[in-house]
Amino acid sequence: MGAYETVLVGTDGSKSSLAAVDRAAAVAATNEARLVIVCAYRPARRQEVLAAHDALRDDAYQVVGSTPAEEVLRIARERAAAAGAIAGETVAVLGEPVPALTETARRVAAQLLVVGNRGLNTLTGRILGSVPAEVARRSGVDVLIVCTT
Repeated sequence: MGAYETVLVGTDGSKSSLAAVDRAAAVAATNEARLVIVCAYRPARRQEVLAAHDALRDDAYQVVGSTPAEEVLRIARERAAAAGAIAGETVAVLGEPVPALTETARRVAAQLLVVGNRGLNTLTGRILGSVPAEVARRSGVDVLIVCTT
């Protein structure tokens, strides 16, 4: 066993978060660690999804969960397997990303939490809050913020 026994990664299906899944899977495989993949979601009506996409374009994922969590988790699990890791658990959490990630990290006793850096230096991130920055502040475990931009 390596330094990490459980690695947790958050994904919302965005390119940035899937790059984080790839990195988390590589770290998990190298450390022979269990990989836990988490997707926070909020149900939204089709009109809400379309309005968010019109207004925010690529940043719309921060406002509404427009991709079904099960599909996001399936894609992430496949990417993890391709990187040599086996997802020990996939978790869909109804709610906001930061509490979903930090609470799941505590529940599964993760030693490393992995997220993409999207939103760290954007206007939308400054207004709505940045998931990577908040996770780093609140998690209580090592956090790897993967450079995806």
